[in-house]
Amino acid sequence: RIFCCSVMRGMPSTKQHQDCLHLSGIRCYGYTGALPEEQILGQWFEIDIKLWFDMTQPAQSDALGDTLDYRPLLAAISDLVQQQRFNLIETLATAILEHCLAPPQVQRAAIRVTKLAPPVPNFTGQISVEMERDRQTP
Repeated sequence: RIFCCSVMRGMPSTKQHQDCLHLSGIRCYGYTGALPEEQILGQWFEIDIKLWFDMTQPAQSDALGDTLDYRPLLAAISDLVQQQRFNLIETLATAILEHCLAPPQVQRAAIRVTKLAPPVPNFTGQISVEMERDRQTP
């Protein structure tokens, strides 16, 4: 699921970057976890992403070249989750967040990484980590 939102112009906002692209429900199989079975057998993760960037030009031009093509980002995140092994979901989330901030037009990114079925006895819920970062200026 992909959503695009923009805070209405003229409305008060505490966010500097008002235009936001949502990429949600991204499912990837990966090998992140502190338990041996997580590293060997793996598990499903779900990732939700918000990317803040100025959408004024693409909204006016209706041209893909003027906006963020999220397809390469989705492919890179899928590869990262599938190929890299981390002990902590926090480390995986940080690596994903770094990918999200790589496109030059992205000024802010927020992510949620969820273990859909963590191997914890007597626990049928999910475990998530959320992070939000601004682009660092050199």
